[in-house]
Amino acid sequence: MDNKQKALELGQKPVGALLWQYALPAIVAMSASSLYNIIDRASIGQVVGADAINGLTVTFPFMNLSGAFGAAVGVGASTCISVKLGQRDYATAEHLLGNTVTLNLIIGFAFMAVCLVFLDPILFFFGASEVTLPYAREFMEVILAGNMITHMYFGMNAVLRASGKPRHAMYATLFTVGCNIVLVLAFVWWFRWGIRGAALATVVSQTLALAWQMWIFSDKREMLHLKRGIYRLKADLVKNIISIGISPFLMNVTSCIIVIFMNRQFLAYGGDMAVGAYGIANTWGMLFFMFVIGINQGMQPIAGYNYGAKKYDRMMRCLNLAIMAATAVMVAGWLMAVLFPSAMARVLTHDATQIEMAAKGITVNMLFFPIIGFQAVVTNFFQCIGRVKIAIFLSLSRQLIILLPLILILPLIWGLDGLWASLPTSDGLAALIAAVVMAVYLRKFKTYGAEETNH
Repeated sequence: MDNKQKALELGQKPVGALLWQYALPAIVAMSASSLYNIIDRASIGQVVGADAINGLTVTFPFMNLSGAFGAAVGVGASTCISVKLGQRDYATAEHLLGNTVTLNLIIGFAFMAVCLVFLDPILFFFGASEVTLPYAREFMEVILAGNMITHMYFGMNAVLRASGKPRHAMYATLFTVGCNIVLVLAFVWWFRWGIRGAALATVVSQTLALAWQMWIFSDKREMLHLKRGIYRLKADLVKNIISIGISPFLMNVTSCIIVIFMNRQFLAYGGDMAVGAYGIANTWGMLFFMFVIGINQGMQPIAGYNYGAKKYDRMMRCLNLAIMAATAVMVAGWLMAVLFPSAMARVLTHDATQIEMAAKGITVNMLFFPIIGFQAVVTNFFQCIGRVKIAIFLSLSRQLIILLPLILILPLIWGLDGLWASLPTSDGLAALIAAVVMAVYLRKFKTYGAEETNH
C-alpha cells in the first residue's frame, strides 16, 4: 500500500478498526511518556528529596506554556494536513510540513531566549520559594536550552500521525521514553547529578528521536517529505495553522495560568509540602489523562479526514467510539485513586507528611474522572474539525470560567480543603456544559449527513 492509499483508507476502512489502528500507537506512546514522568519524579523524590519534588512542581507552568506554543504549531499543522489529505491536495499538505519546521524553529528560539533572561522572576511568580527556587532553576535552565528541539520533536510527531504514520510516531515516543529512563537512572541514581541530570536526560533523548524523525521526512519516496521551496512562511498557511492551533494553545495557556494560581494558593495555605502534594496528585492524574490524549490523537486524523471528505456518519462513529474508550480509561483511574491513594503517593516520595497530603489530593482530584473523559474527547473533536470557537469555549469553561474562581473563593471558606475541592467541582460542571453543547451540534451533524446522502 503506497502513502496516498494509506491516507485514503481514513475514508474507507471500518471506523472501529481505524481508531484502534491510530489510537493504539498514540496511547502506548502517551502512557509510556507518563510512565517516564513517574519514574523521573520518583527518582528525584527518592534520591534528591521532597524539596526537589516541590521545586519540580513549580516548573509545571513552564512546561504547560512551552507546550502551548508547541501545540499551536503541531496540532494546528497536523489538523490542516489531515483536512488537505482528505481533499487530496497533496501539494498544500507538503508546504504545511515545511512551514511547520520554520515556525517551530522561530517560536522555540524566541521562547527559550525570553525565559532564560527572566528565569528567576518567572519562577517566583509561578510559586517558587527561597527553598525550592534552586531546584526549579537547575531543571529549567537545561530544559529551556533544548526548547527548540522539544518544539520540533512534538511538531514532527504530530505530522507523522497526520500523514498516515501513527506507528512511526509511537516508535519515536517509545524511543524517547526508553532512552529517558536509561539516562535518568544513569544521571540521577548513578552519577548523582540531581534534578539537572533528569532535565539533561529529557533533552538528549528528544534530540536523538528528532534526528530519526527528520531522517524519515527526508526520504523522497514519502508522500510528505522535506525539500527546497516549502520552508518559506506563507501567510495563508500560517493563518490556517494558527487559527486551528489557537484552541490547544489557549488550553495550554489556561492550564499554565491555573497551575500558577494553584501553586501560589497551595504555598499560601499549606506551604511547600502542599505544593509538592499537588504535583504528585497531578502526576498520577496525568497518567490516565495521557491515555485520553492518545485516544484524541488517534481520533484527530480520522475525524479531520472524514470531515474534509464530507463523510459525516463516519466522523460521528469515530467520536462515539472515542468517548466510550476515554470513559473506560478514566473509570479505571478513579478506581485506583479510591482504592490505593497512599501507595500511589509513596511511589513518588518517602516523606510521611507529603504522603498523607498527596494521598488525600489524589482521591479528591480524581473524584469525577468517570465523566471528564467525555468532556476531553468532545473538546478535542470540535478542534479536529476546525470548529475552533467551540473548542476554545469548552476548554475555557473548565479552566477559566469555572476553576479559576473556585480556586480563589473556596479556600476562603474551607482553607486547603476548599482548594482541593475546586478541582473535581470544575470537572463535573465542565462535563455538563460539554454534554449540552454536543447535544445541540449533534442535531446539526445529523442534518449535514442527511443532506449529503440526498445529494
